[in-house]
Amino acid sequence: MSAIYIIVCILFMLGCGALVTTILLQKKRSAGLGSMAGMGGNSQTYWDKNKGRSFEGSLEKYSKIGGAVFFVVSIILCVIR
Repeated sequence: MSAIYIIVCILFMLGCGALVTTILLQKKRSAGLGSMAGMGGNSQTYWDKNKGRSFEGSLEKYSKIGGAVFFVVSIILCVIR
């Protein structure tokens, strides 16, 4: 095995651990389908407007970034192999 493959595998495992951690730290959303259809009440609360500045908002952002990195690194591992 080449050194590059081993380094990318280690980065992949660290990224997987970080992605799992950020997903598990997020709060559960139990609003269900009612929130999508607009039946869940007013969705323009103070919390919803400032979600990007909160801890949960940053976890959501890091989860999206981690998912994208996971996808790209897994494709790189397939190409290297």
